[in-house]
Parts: sequence; C-alpha cells; structure tokens
Amino acid sequence: MDILNVQRNEITEHRIYLNLSKKEKDSRNKKLLRRIARDELKHYNFWKKITKKEIAPSCFRVMWYLFLATVLGLSFTLKFMEIGEDIAIKKYKGLRKEFRIAQFIKDEQRHEKELLNLIKEEKVEYASSIVLGLNDALVELTGALAGLTFALQNGRIIAITGFIIGIAASLSMAASGYLSSKEEESKEKNPTKSALYTGITYAVTVLLLILPYTLIHNVYLALTSTLIIAIFIIAAYTFYISTAKNLKFKKRFFEMSLISLTVALITFIIAYIMRTTFGIEV
Repeated sequence: MDILNVQRNEITEHRIYLNLSKKEKDSRNKKLLRRIARDELKHYNFWKKITKKEIAPSCFRVMWYLFLATVLGLSFTLKFMEIGEDIAIKKYKGLRKEFRIAQFIKDEQRHEKELLNLIKEEKVEYASSIVLGLNDALVELTGALAGLTFALQNGRIIAITGFIIGIAASLSMAASGYLSSKEEESKEKNPTKSALYTGITYAVTVLLLILPYTLIHNVYLALTSTLIIAIFIIAAYTFYISTAKNLKFKKRFFEMSLISLTVALITFIIAYIMRTTFGIEV
C-alpha cells in the first residue's frame, strides 16, 4: 500500500510541475520545472514496473496547487510543496533497504535545493511595499478605530470616519512609497508598482477593518471583531511571507500582533481620558 501511495505521489507531482511549467513565463524557471517533472515521471515509471499498475494522479492536489500558484504566486506554492518533498525523502529512506532507490533520494534532495533558489517573483520582490501598507494600516487604523469607538460610540459614524481616515492615509502611503522607491539606488523596483502595492494593500486592509462597524450594532463587539480580523490578517500574511522567503513565522506574527494591539489599547485609553475629561457626547 505504501508503494502505491508513493507511486500516486510521483505521478501527481509530475502533473503539478508540468502544469506549472506551462504557466511560467521565465525561461530558466520553466526549464527547471520541466526537468523536475521528468524526474518525477521517471520515478513513477520505476514504481509502475514493480506494482504492474497504472495509477491516476490526485486531481484535487493538482488543481489545488495550480490555484495557489494563480492566487498567491509561484514562490509561495513551490515553497509550500517543499513539505511534500520532505515527505517523499522520508518515504524513500524507509524503502531503500528493499529497493535500489538511492538516486531517487538524491533527486528529491536536489529538487528541494533547486526550488529554494528558484524564484524571483514580483509578488515577493515587492513584499516590502506590501508590508509597508499592511503594517501601517493595521497599526494606525486599529488604533484610530479603538479611539473612535469610545469617543463616538456610534457604529455608522465610526465606519464613515474610519473610511475617510483610511483612504486618505492609503493615498498618502502610496505617494510615500512612490517617492521612497524613486530615491533608492537600486532600480529593480518600479516606483509606480511600489506605490500601487502599498496603496492597494492599505485600502483593502481599511475596508476589512471597518466592516464590523457596518454589520454589528454594538460598537464594542464591532471593535472586538475588528481586532480579531486584524490578527487574522497578520497571521495570513505572515504565513505567506514566511513560507515564500523561508522566515520564522512565530516571531514575526507575535511582533506585528503585539504592536497593533498595544497601539489600539493606548488610543482607547487616550479616548477614554479625553471623553471623561471634556464630557464629549455624540
């Protein structure tokens, strides 16, 4: 049964790498993906001679990785697939006493190293611009919404005010991203693209953070929902960039979460002091 699973995994990965190579525009990446696909097919044919069976690939896995590559980029998808390479190496090591597959183990280890050094992709190259927009939106807007929640205590007004502040800030951040990219000595980044990545990331984050105030009547429950959304955004992006760039997840996640939540708490306290001191009622 283990051999049949290994055989299915080989034909599935052959199909994944082959389809990814067809989508890839970079000639170097395309060539490498095709070569890995051929290696996987060679491994599959070896096991077919032993099992005397044709095994169909897992259509779900093929479609899943193609979906990931389309939405999140080739870098993330291939690094995520490294988990599969590690599993394949372990399975082969368990079977090497029974079969002569030392070369297969070397192939899988080589694939892992090659994929680690494979990608220079726009989504990852502009990660700093995305981080700039995302981090500023999370820190500034969670803080602003926390302060507005206690100061105004009206969900509709908070949402409108947060939206105006957020969109104005996103345009400002986009402009800052454009100017900072123009000042960089390296010409690898396009200033316009840097500005778009920063501004769009900021604006999308703003919309997600103010959403609870448009759906939930209780402003404190809306604030709690906003903070949960902020943590989810931090976790999702940190997982993405940690996987794509081989970085540690926990440290980056807790650092960003702590900063955002601390700023929210401080501004909430300031709003409480201002409201009680000046007796503001809305």
